[in-house]
Amino acid sequence: MRRNASGVLAVFIGILLGACGSVLAQGIDVGAHGGISIPNLRGNDTDVFSRGFKSREGIYLGLSAELGLGPLASLVAQLNYTSQGGLRRGLQPITMDLPPGLPIPPGTILYADFRNETILDYVEVPVMVRLTSRGKVRFFAEAGAYAGYLVRARAVTRGSSALFLDEQGTMPVIVPPATDPLIVDLGADTDVMDSLKRTNLGLTGGGGLIYPLGRGSLVLEARFQLGLTTIQKDVETSGDTQTGAVLVSLGYALPLARHK
Repeated sequence: MRRNASGVLAVFIGILLGACGSVLAQGIDVGAHGGISIPNLRGNDTDVFSRGFKSREGIYLGLSAELGLGPLASLVAQLNYTSQGGLRRGLQPITMDLPPGLPIPPGTILYADFRNETILDYVEVPVMVRLTSRGKVRFFAEAGAYAGYLVRARAVTRGSSALFLDEQGTMPVIVPPATDPLIVDLGADTDVMDSLKRTNLGLTGGGGLIYPLGRGSLVLEARFQLGLTTIQKDVETSGDTQTGAVLVSLGYALPLARHK
């Protein structure tokens, strides 16, 4: 029994070493990259908290490792810091705290005309399969999945506005004995981490080109991300939203191990 177990273990180790040798024969490249994130928030069109967000711009930085699987195929893993979120302007529901004492029934949704930027910073790990062409300047396409961990979440609002009881802005809030609509300063920088899920999963894919330079290569990459996780903990009061982004970066990769 022990001999059989030892034999199986020896075969397993041999297969593992052979696979590692095959990968090393193709090469391992490591690099760093930086660029811009153009994120957006996607929501249900019937959800007043989620709809109406447009793209904003954020930073995108990271490290990468590329393991050769064959002459034209490789496995790419990255560790990235990316800023996501969205921007909404105009009449929209209010989610921040308002001055106390307003004669509004609990649970009432109020609307106002203001600027609302949601900033969500994630540490992400995408893993992708990359197919690369031959030639001096090599083109590639890649696809895979990613996992993200939320490290910062802010809602930055700007503007002053009347408050309304309806989304169309036809029913202003008037507090007697005043006869004019109540105007409220909506400027705030609010930490919203407690209302959001920390983890986010999604799909990713894109392409780019690799240009040899010195000992390594310049890597120009454009990639999209499609978040599949609803980011809010409570969809009833905060919305039902997923993240997404277009990522554009320029990086430099160096061969760490390569056998001829």
